[in-house]
Amino acid sequence: MTILIEESEASPEVKAIYEDIKAVRKVDWVNNFWKAMARHPATLKRMWDNIKQVMAPGAIDPLTKEMIYIAVSVTNNSRYCIASHSAAARAKGMTEEQYAELLAVIGLANETNRLVHGYDVPVDPQFSTD
Repeated sequence: MTILIEESEASPEVKAIYEDIKAVRKVDWVNNFWKAMARHPATLKRMWDNIKQVMAPGAIDPLTKEMIYIAVSVTNNSRYCIASHSAAARAKGMTEEQYAELLAVIGLANETNRLVHGYDVPVDPQFSTD
């Protein structure tokens, strides 16, 4: 069973990170991912700082970042991350039609990737970045 550090049980260091999570995400609760990471405050801080940086608006818009996260989560069979990032993508405007199409692309990419790997297909010179 996974140990989750609830807000009421958190150290001052962890409570401060929890408060930042809630403020940045504009929510009134801390999800279980962070509560599990809180068992090791240094990991909690590192992951939160990294997520704030990488998932912030940039050259790739926030919805696209969430959809990429969903694709990787589906490929890695991470039920938790599929659920949490699907919810985040929906909150950022992803429609059910987009979600269905995204899943179709993920399935296609995984199938073709496995075929390319199995057949050991060499990269066409036109695709090479060298």
